[in-house]
Amino acid sequence: MPGVISRLYRGDINIDFVGKRKVWYGLSVVLLAVSILGLVLNGLNLGVEFRGGSVFDFTRTPGSSIEQVRETVADAGAHQVIVQQAGPNWRVTTESLKGEEATKVQETIARKYGISEEQVSSQVIGATWGGEVSQKAWIGLVVFMIAIMLYLSVAFEWRMALAAIVALIHDLVITAGVYAWSGFEVTPATMLGFLTILGYSLYDAVVVFDMIKEVTGKLGTSAKMTYTQAANNALSHTLIRSLNTSLVAILPVAAILFIGTTLLGAGTLKDLSLALFVGMVVGTYSSLCVATPILVTLKEREPKWQALAQRVHAKELAAAKAARTAKEPVSAGTQNVTAQATDKRKKR
Repeated sequence: MPGVISRLYRGDINIDFVGKRKVWYGLSVVLLAVSILGLVLNGLNLGVEFRGGSVFDFTRTPGSSIEQVRETVADAGAHQVIVQQAGPNWRVTTESLKGEEATKVQETIARKYGISEEQVSSQVIGATWGGEVSQKAWIGLVVFMIAIMLYLSVAFEWRMALAAIVALIHDLVITAGVYAWSGFEVTPATMLGFLTILGYSLYDAVVVFDMIKEVTGKLGTSAKMTYTQAANNALSHTLIRSLNTSLVAILPVAAILFIGTTLLGAGTLKDLSLALFVGMVVGTYSSLCVATPILVTLKEREPKWQALAQRVHAKELAAAKAARTAKEPVSAGTQNVTAQATDKRKKR
């Protein structure tokens, strides 16, 4: 095992990622189907910043629980009550309440937990503001995609740009599906995490594409390998760099996710770290097993690389035929000697 790891780090092991593209495509289809199903059945648990509502924050008191706080706020006349633990505080969100209704909730909380009304902060977030946030997030995403498409088309080529964009959409849908199935709240911090993982996934894909461009740029008419073989070779050489980069990035994010979920409760850390964690894992997978196979599939259709593949395969067939021909005289000679020996035994 240590020898395999050592060879892997030196790039001596050539893993056939591209050759197993149907496996990766099948796995991605399953992941996307499950994610879309979660989005259709459960939808996203949008935070109050997007759907609008009233927010109440107050310090947690000994003995208080989520169910107890929910019942207290509901008894004050509020509906759609969601209680979350945000560090040392309780964070309660409800539907949009009018001034008198919000004051009644504050008074009920203060009386129930023995604190002053001033210690129960409240704010009302309109649905219009949430709609503006959503609109700006979509605009930012579209602008980002267009900018990336233009950059990759200039720096590399449109096929690489298309493969990278497909991988980015792949990562976004799967990450959104994880949020749909887990029920984690989608907040502005989550949107920030989405944009961050797009940049991370793109970085990983660009590193792989740059190596592929360098290796395939040396292929000429007399090359001994096809574009597919050269791309797979380049992918194997960048494998360790991708894995190391991902591991170094994922470990601290996983620690933040654990701390934010188990120790500090709901909050910005939790909202941001889940998107980063899932996006980094999926982004590493997509850069290796989605973006590159898609690129190779597109490049294989070019006449230049089709002609090269035919020449390489013809050379391989000729070499195999020559090897078989070289073995045939030996086999025939062996058969003659055996036949002569048999005749002599019969004469005796």
